[in-house]
Amino acid sequence: MKPKQTGISFFERYLTIWVALCIVVGILIGQFIPIIPQTLSKFEYANVSIPVAILIWLMIFPMMLKVDFKSVKNVGKRPKGIIITCVTNWLIKPFTMFGIAWLFFYVIFKAFIPAELADQYLAGAVLLGAAPCTAMVFVWSHLTKGDAAYTLVQVAVNDLILLVAFVPIVGLLLGISGISIPWDTLFLSVLLFVVIPLVAGVITRISVIKRKGIEYFNNVFVKKFNNSTIIGLLLTLIILFSFQGETILNNPFHILLIAVPLIIQTVLIFFIAYGWAKAWKLPHNIAAPAGMIGASNFFELAVAVAISLFGLQSGAALATVVGVLVEVPIMLMLVRIANNTTNWFQKTQNEN
Repeated sequence: MKPKQTGISFFERYLTIWVALCIVVGILIGQFIPIIPQTLSKFEYANVSIPVAILIWLMIFPMMLKVDFKSVKNVGKRPKGIIITCVTNWLIKPFTMFGIAWLFFYVIFKAFIPAELADQYLAGAVLLGAAPCTAMVFVWSHLTKGDAAYTLVQVAVNDLILLVAFVPIVGLLLGISGISIPWDTLFLSVLLFVVIPLVAGVITRISVIKRKGIEYFNNVFVKKFNNSTIIGLLLTLIILFSFQGETILNNPFHILLIAVPLIIQTVLIFFIAYGWAKAWKLPHNIAAPAGMIGASNFFELAVAVAISLFGLQSGAALATVVGVLVEVPIMLMLVRIANNTTNWFQKTQNEN
């Protein structure tokens, strides 16, 4: 166990503390230096923040460097991880999110949440549940030492399904007719958060290996980016919470009420996918990312759709913002659980 611990960087070892500090700093900036989020908000297209996109590139680029397309070709020979991800994300997750959110908002918390707000909170929860993660999952995969090539394929398949399944699922669960989805946000997010960093990573990988060789690339070049993923994550959180700080401070009690079902849903979905992977005897570097993809959400899309459908000040928009608030700390907890249970998979590490 000790060798694994030595591979954890200073930033990664205390990541939960840094995340908490960045959330606080972001909220304080939004409250006391509002000119910063006001200025950054001008650099936005189709509800996608360009500064956030740049920081997500900083997070994702080091992982894209590790993608060897020779290994991507072999993913088709290992379909179980893809099956787990797709079934969990599209046949289980949206419906459990609806059920858990409905139970809490309409039954358990009925005395605290007016019916009209309960409807909107449910809508926001469903938008989160129907939008599996695209960008951040590369960070969680990295922290659990996931197979970078396999994670890429899992994300790519989910992005394709997202294009056709998001609207029907949300419409079915909420009974909304004529739903208007900001397709430009959806396509731009996939382009910015997956395609561009992937192309940049592949070109850089080929160029460096051609000039310096594979050993230099693996042992020297890649290590130069060891902390960039974590730094990008922390700076992203500061920006996100500088935008959302006022909303969070104005609704402290309801934020707690919304957070409860979202946390339960996140943990449930992780263990469904992770446990299924264990039952199917998949290696840990595929099982862990499979659980992370299902547990985390494409919150950029969920927030954008909530705002476009229900308005910036709506309960639905607030619920999606709470999704951002709780996701990172809970996902870090799940990363720790995954890293502490690698021994579950040791006997099957070389199996398909």
